[in-house]
Amino acid sequence: MNLQTDDLLQPLLESDPLLRQYEERLRRRMERSRDMERRLTQGKMNLADFASGHEYFGLHLRGNEWVLREWAPNAKSLCMLGDMTDWKQKMKFSLKRISEDGVWEIRVPFSAMSHGDHYKLHLRWHGGEGERIPAYARRVVQDPETQLFSAQVWSPPDPYRWKVESRNLVPDIFHRGSKLETEKGPSTLFIYEAHVGMAQEEGKVGSYQEFTQRILPRIKTAGYDTIQLMAVQEHPYYASFGYHVANFFAASSRFGTPDDLKELIDTAHLFGLRVIMDIVHSHAVVNEAEGLSRFDGTPYQYFHAGERGFHRAWDSRCFDYSKVQVLHFLLSNCRFWLDEYRFDGFRFDGITSMLYRHHGLGTDFRFYDQYFDDAVDEDALTYLTLANQLIHEIRPNAVSIAEDISGMPGLAFPISGGGIGFDCRFAMGVPDLWSRLLKETPDEHWHMGHIWKELTNQRRDERTISYAESHDQAIVGDQTIITRLIDADLYHHMRVGDQSLTVNRGIALHTLIRLITLATAGHGYLNFMGNEFGHPEWIDFPREGNHWSFHYARRQWHLADDPNLAYHALGRFDHDMLELAKQHRLLESSAPRLLHVHDEHKVIIFERASLIFAFSFHPSCSHADYRFEARPGKYRMIFTSDAPAYGGNRRLILNQEHVTLPEPSQNPERHLLSLYLPTRTALVLEGRAASG
Repeated sequence: MNLQTDDLLQPLLESDPLLRQYEERLRRRMERSRDMERRLTQGKMNLADFASGHEYFGLHLRGNEWVLREWAPNAKSLCMLGDMTDWKQKMKFSLKRISEDGVWEIRVPFSAMSHGDHYKLHLRWHGGEGERIPAYARRVVQDPETQLFSAQVWSPPDPYRWKVESRNLVPDIFHRGSKLETEKGPSTLFIYEAHVGMAQEEGKVGSYQEFTQRILPRIKTAGYDTIQLMAVQEHPYYASFGYHVANFFAASSRFGTPDDLKELIDTAHLFGLRVIMDIVHSHAVVNEAEGLSRFDGTPYQYFHAGERGFHRAWDSRCFDYSKVQVLHFLLSNCRFWLDEYRFDGFRFDGITSMLYRHHGLGTDFRFYDQYFDDAVDEDALTYLTLANQLIHEIRPNAVSIAEDISGMPGLAFPISGGGIGFDCRFAMGVPDLWSRLLKETPDEHWHMGHIWKELTNQRRDERTISYAESHDQAIVGDQTIITRLIDADLYHHMRVGDQSLTVNRGIALHTLIRLITLATAGHGYLNFMGNEFGHPEWIDFPREGNHWSFHYARRQWHLADDPNLAYHALGRFDHDMLELAKQHRLLESSAPRLLHVHDEHKVIIFERASLIFAFSFHPSCSHADYRFEARPGKYRMIFTSDAPAYGGNRRLILNQEHVTLPEPSQNPERHLLSLYLPTRTALVLEGRAASG
């Protein structure tokens, strides 16, 4: 037994006694990651040095010449072609094979190519040939006439000059290095999930510049501290939401230039905002001319051979995480975005698909055995561990978030304590809860105990981020919360004073759902762009089925700006809700403590951060003199969803004080608080302990 590894594993085992029966498997996972790290670095470098493939491969200006290198082990020949060759194959632009494992290289004079030139590679292999975009290309553009993609030389004479050193601006929110790195330091993540292309009002593709000028100030004003950018890596099909990546090192050119994206991130840092990106390492687009599939003529260069190399449900390719070259590519990709664009971290997409050979399809993950059986891709786990180690080695204050529906233990537990090393994981069961309730159950039949259990069913040894809905619920095929609640009345009765009963109900439940989701969240809260004010339309990117329309691939900000519309009230509620959470350090406090739950009354009351949150989901019965046990003292109502500014019905008075009284029984130690709980209303009380 490796005692050193076994000792490191103890924090994870102590955090969850159920894991002790899997100790041997967990220990092997740790050893596997260490063995792979030694294999990659060969004892000659650290992991960060290894993850610098982007500085070796791809096109670079070195001195007075251009150098292009590519890994294509199955190729017989490679030739560069483009504007500099009139798109014809020329011998002087042929690459030479410089290693047995299939690395090719070409060096050409500086005068041979200029900034803005387009180029590709032409490969020949046994039995075929084809044009490919270099795997490490940093700039890929689409021809507006032919619709074909090509790489582009990007070497502007006046490159972008950073205004802010982001490493000094953005704090280490997780206090890494404290004790065993398992101590829960202060953390606040109020994440605004955004898509640059659809962030504008006009029916078009928005730009990085427009996002910088128009949307960043909105996000700052709204009270969020972190932006999660979708669709950053280049993807050939716009409607894929950026999740079918072709060019992993290229920032999507449909939104602007690399310098435009740098300015966006730089400006966000000036505002004090973190910027993390969706990074897609769980799969790749099947496209061959644009992507990595059959790059050198083989289907298994970057991906698994045979059927395992295809994700049929997603129509994509699956990486082979056991290959050194694949790990070199993916780890270098992590470092590239941190170094080149100064992102503050990543949200790793599709983790469940990576972790299991069945991709999580048709599996409910009810038993711990499912996290340790033969369906688990141990190579993927090794990669994710190394990725997190690398990210935090390069940027100790970076944030890494796992999007995993399976609930695998240890995913967001420190590597130094036996985990995989993500800083946070999404509480993906929470949006599923609200979606199921709104689809299947009238709110008069909602079970309060079930809601409480689902909202608080989190691994307390791992940081989690909760959300009521994300982009997943906003796209065509699903519905946002506001759409399920109000439907067609969104278009006819959202003017202040003109609310229908449907709108009144919808606004009330919209605010309750968001507040209770935030108030019970583990260590972070996420909102998708526009959902905070109840954006009335779904997302549908241009496609053949909608006649290539941009009508639904935009955000109607004017609705939130108009004080005469209920959308404005919902936006104001969201802002004030976040301010409440930040002022009282809600997400830095311990887990909420349930004080009272009553299914028939439709009431949930709990305590957190010296605040009492009382929720009445009852559709028709207001509760007068509603009593429950509380700590002795005086309480002041500091927030309520029923305020007219939030579209409420003004049945409660802010700053009203409530004093606990001893229970009129033989138990004088038990104190009760009495409240008026109107229908579909939430209120928050700030307490002051009784003296003496």
